[in-house]
Amino acid sequence: MENTEIIIKLTSDEALVLSDWLERVQMTDLSRLVDDEAVWAPIHRLAGTLDKSLSGVFAADYAERLEAARSRLRPDLDDSAIDEEGTDT
Repeated sequence: MENTEIIIKLTSDEALVLSDWLERVQMTDLSRLVDDEAVWAPIHRLAGTLDKSLSGVFAADYAERLEAARSRLRPDLDDSAIDEEGTDT
């Protein structure tokens, strides 16, 4: 297999929320979540890339930014009801 790079595009909200989650995962016992040590390298690389790319990670209002991003990414309750029913009544 060829060793080519894969490019993943995320919105800033997605990147912020994912970065926070990866940080929390890395602070836990990864062996409980990741059963193959080979997976740790890409996890750490992804987390490091996100940290370098996100300027707001060390901002004083980080918690507010993170919660706002989470809120925007969560499905709207009205939208999920429409999706489940298949109609918009």
